[in-house]
Amino acid sequence: MKKEQFKSGFAALIGRPNVGKSTLMNHLIGQKIAITSKKPQTTRNRIQTVYTSEEGQIVFVDTPGIHKAKNRLGDYMVNVAQRSLKEVDVVLFLVEPTDYIGAGEQQILSQLRKINTPVILVINKIDTVKKEELFGFIDVYRKEMDFAEIVPVSALKNDNTDELIRCIMKYLPYGPAFYDEDTVTDQPQRQIVAELIREKALRSLNEEIPHGIAVTIERMKWRGQIVDIDATIICERESHKGIIIGKQGAMLKKIGMNARKDVEDLLESKVNLQLWVKVKKDWRDSEFLLKNFGYDSGENE
Repeated sequence: MKKEQFKSGFAALIGRPNVGKSTLMNHLIGQKIAITSKKPQTTRNRIQTVYTSEEGQIVFVDTPGIHKAKNRLGDYMVNVAQRSLKEVDVVLFLVEPTDYIGAGEQQILSQLRKINTPVILVINKIDTVKKEELFGFIDVYRKEMDFAEIVPVSALKNDNTDELIRCIMKYLPYGPAFYDEDTVTDQPQRQIVAELIREKALRSLNEEIPHGIAVTIERMKWRGQIVDIDATIICERESHKGIIIGKQGAMLKKIGMNARKDVEDLLESKVNLQLWVKVKKDWRDSEFLLKNFGYDSGENE
């Protein structure tokens, strides 16, 4: 492949919380980087992952879901998502297969109509509906906006994702790669490890704890083929701390066991993981703590 035929650019994934943005991104790049859970607003930072083929390189920007902010963390997440729309070559607007366009989708559509960036409508979770129903869903969205492309996919089943890659490439400029071909993410290893632990905590705790947990990595040290990791789960209330630790430490042990496997796969090493729990009251409304935990809006850059 001649160098001048190589394409490279940025594609933002945007949509309501829980439409499957992180699951889709993980499948497209073939590696788990972004965490997933049934809880909305799982993604908090703008995560960049990289897909490279002979034809070109797509840098995917997985944004936090656009939602009504209830605290400083919420404001930060919404600002990150909105800023991403203006900084990319193509926008992927993920929706679920339905003929009802809710207030959240309408809010996103109103923002998408203001930008000049090509927008690809991605109807995700097509494995949950009958094929013939899709035409009706496509028609409803087509009336709302002139999309550059409409691509139905199933992120979970990896269905039609090749077609989505082909469509994205159409809208990228010609140019050299931003990252070498082995790079899959711009996230530091510590950040990914912290996110994997947070994912396991969210999944293990189900509905028992609100969304107010963060994870910080205190220490990450290699000892030959073993990595020693000390991590702290931050919660907002003493009552939450008790739930996270569980009876005789059972819940914390479960979170650690579940996280260890994913972290070992990521680091390709044996992992000795130690978890602690700390209470930081109302940390989601503290600008200092948000920056401390890695949620820096970047507005002063």
